[in-house]
Amino acid sequence: MKNLKLKFARMEKGLSQIELAKRIGVTRQTIGMIEAGDYNPTLKLCIAICRELGKTLDDLFWEEDSHEEEK
Repeated sequence: MKNLKLKFARMEKGLSQIELAKRIGVTRQTIGMIEAGDYNPTLKLCIAICRELGKTLDDLFWEEDSHEEEK
């Protein structure tokens, strides 16, 4: 599943995939694959991305379960 939340957060900060990748020490291809849903990043990488974008893990990586029962 595509990670549009990550893409939009990156764009809100005015960062290209290359700029974000350089800031967190990965390749542009890694960022592109995460956004495309083709790569499952480690927790360490998720945290680095969140810190750089000023977001929480929930903001960028939590997938809402539409079948979750209401409380």
